[in-house]
Amino acid sequence: MNLLEAIRTRRTTNGYFKPDPVSLEHQRLLVEAAGRAPSHFNSQPWRFILIDDEKIRTRIAELGGECMTQLIDEGKFFSRYKKYFRFDEKEMEERRDGILIDQLPAPLRPFIKQIFSDTALKVMRGLGVPKLLGSDNTKLVSASPLILAALLKKDEYIPGELSGFYCVLSLGMAIENVWLTTGALGMGIQFISTPMEIPEAWQEIKQLLKVPDDMELMAMYRIGYTPDKRDRPRIDWTSNQRKRLSQLAFRNTCETPESDAPSALDEFEK
Repeated sequence: MNLLEAIRTRRTTNGYFKPDPVSLEHQRLLVEAAGRAPSHFNSQPWRFILIDDEKIRTRIAELGGECMTQLIDEGKFFSRYKKYFRFDEKEMEERRDGILIDQLPAPLRPFIKQIFSDTALKVMRGLGVPKLLGSDNTKLVSASPLILAALLKKDEYIPGELSGFYCVLSLGMAIENVWLTTGALGMGIQFISTPMEIPEAWQEIKQLLKVPDDMELMAMYRIGYTPDKRDRPRIDWTSNQRKRLSQLAFRNTCETPESDAPSALDEFEK
């Protein structure tokens, strides 16, 4: 797989991975790829934890599921992220961002247009949707053979200072290297986000991973080999749309949108 193909085919894996352990060679390759990212003054402020211990992965999964249940039940998840949800293909085609919810359990489909209302939330509670989604989340994470935790050194990562911004920027580039490498290795990757939204859960994960005081736990990702046939989760979405050039870039100043054209990545591959 060449670089442009890897960029064009990059995806987030929402479903299950194969149960096969990630080989030690591939684990180390992912970290080496991350370490090749640029950083300010070659400071390399990132550190990574490769988590393949079943007990640790299981507890992270349990916390993720508990947090998902709490966020859905309290309505915080939908209120926080509703601006990204698309339920109409026409809207998705026009805006070309966010996620298109194209798979819902049958009992929820009549409420699709009221999904953010108090009425819909009551219905979801009555149907046990928060616990259902929490359980799904737990199973998904616990079945992932590898979890990658990303950390930053606090002597470089100082929020509010430029060095803090540089660290976050360079960590993003390091994770993108990991993301592209998983694709080249026949693997998938997904951000484990829900524990970050509940401070108590995030603190427990820090303790579980024995994160020292001079490091900050920034993010976690579940990783594994992708199966040939991918079963979609109970509630799922698509997010393949990307903004057109005229929506994404300007020429010389912000007053002149760039002209639309065929995909440069696709044209390059011809």
